[in-house]
Amino acid sequence: MTGWAFVLPFAIPFLLAVVAPTLYTAGLSLFQERLIGGVTFVGLDNYKEQLSDPRFWDGIMRVAIFLLIQVPLMMGLALGAALALDSARLYAPAIFRLGIFLPYAVPGVVASLLWGYIYGTQFGLVGDLQQFFDIALPDPLSSALVLPAISNIGLWLYVGYNMLVLYAALKAIPSDLFEAARLDGAGTWHIIIGIKLPAIRGTLVITTIFSVIGGFQLFNEPNILRAMVPNVISTDFTPNMYAYTLSFAGQQYNSAATVAMIMGLVTAVVAFAVQRRGMKGAA
Repeated sequence: MTGWAFVLPFAIPFLLAVVAPTLYTAGLSLFQERLIGGVTFVGLDNYKEQLSDPRFWDGIMRVAIFLLIQVPLMMGLALGAALALDSARLYAPAIFRLGIFLPYAVPGVVASLLWGYIYGTQFGLVGDLQQFFDIALPDPLSSALVLPAISNIGLWLYVGYNMLVLYAALKAIPSDLFEAARLDGAGTWHIIIGIKLPAIRGTLVITTIFSVIGGFQLFNEPNILRAMVPNVISTDFTPNMYAYTLSFAGQQYNSAATVAMIMGLVTAVVAFAVQRRGMKGAA
């Protein structure tokens, strides 16, 4: 009973906020509301319908490209910043750390509005630069550049968070290892490659998994920017936007639940694959 008493403060919110909504969503995905017959059990028909819908696969493809752009850049920048902080060679490291981490305190909606204004070719920074220098700059919100533009917002927001996590892991490495390596003649790069990176491998894997999960949940940035470029960013631009549109605009709650369940499974499989791949070398 003592053990259950310690577990309950976590177990009760977890059951109410995670398990129950997931089971409810899974149940919704197995039914369909029809004009004749009302709510009917259809089994996996909703899944077959969504998996054959090109709009769903287009959204998956956009998210995949987004992840391929953002995650490597984010982890590379965060790791570089964390290593720079750990080197103790930076001037005013506290200001450097705060400057990179501060965007994380900005809500995602506000950040999207801010960058949407910067990207504007008629009223924003890009437009001002074009007018001031009398040159034609690429439109960041064009169909060819909108995904990199959205990725840039994510980088600005979350590099600082990942940097702090990696920096904390670097600070946990025993300093004796560095002293022994220097006595053996190891240089800075040898210490980074031979000691620091292997020591924080698990942390790198975890932060990468969280970044992948966050990428699959992409919603705020394209949904806010859509008001500026509705012809470029559609209502089914990402799977989350597609599910939102099905639910709140189309009143198709069963189809929206199906999309949510599919995305949950896809996210879990990809996250598991990243974890297995990342920890394989460590084993």
